[in-house]
Amino acid sequence: MNTPAHLLLAAGVFAKPDCPKITTAAIIGGLLPDLSLYVMAAFSLFVLGNTPNHVFDVQYFSTTWQQVFAIDNSFILWGLIAGFALWLGKSWLIVLAGSAILHLCFDFPLHHDDARMHFWPASNWVFESPISYWDNRHYGSIISNMELMMVVGVLILLWQRFKSAKMRVFYALLAGLEVAPIIIFGLMF
Repeated sequence: MNTPAHLLLAAGVFAKPDCPKITTAAIIGGLLPDLSLYVMAAFSLFVLGNTPNHVFDVQYFSTTWQQVFAIDNSFILWGLIAGFALWLGKSWLIVLAGSAILHLCFDFPLHHDDARMHFWPASNWVFESPISYWDNRHYGSIISNMELMMVVGVLILLWQRFKSAKMRVFYALLAGLEVAPIIIFGLMF
């Protein structure tokens, strides 16, 4: 799934209007498994001056980048964090880890040739799903439409749950960003 969909889904599952700390943890947890990609891609594109094709066709699949993705996309590591959070009884940390795990649960079946090592450090195995959230050769157009419908549904839920204009605008902006990859990748490629 696209990152904005992960953030909205995490908020839809975990966010509470009367608890900003929990809501923030939900959103950050939904972002963390993708954050390294944004940081490394931005550095490569804007500091090193690499082309988008080089970043996403070469660097993305490099051993170094895949190792970083293995760490922040590991069910095992996020499970350990969740267990530690439960042991400590820290609600915000439980929500942060839970949101990251929810992110992984949706990524695992929706990545084909761009899949990650979700069971690192126990295994370097990569599940190449027969379906992809973006690749039309692997039902990407169907999955992306389903993702868009889910985003609309979660936005409606969050709109009803959160009454503050600030949060409604924030969630609406996230939903709007759901279409940004289509525009960005269209311009880059």
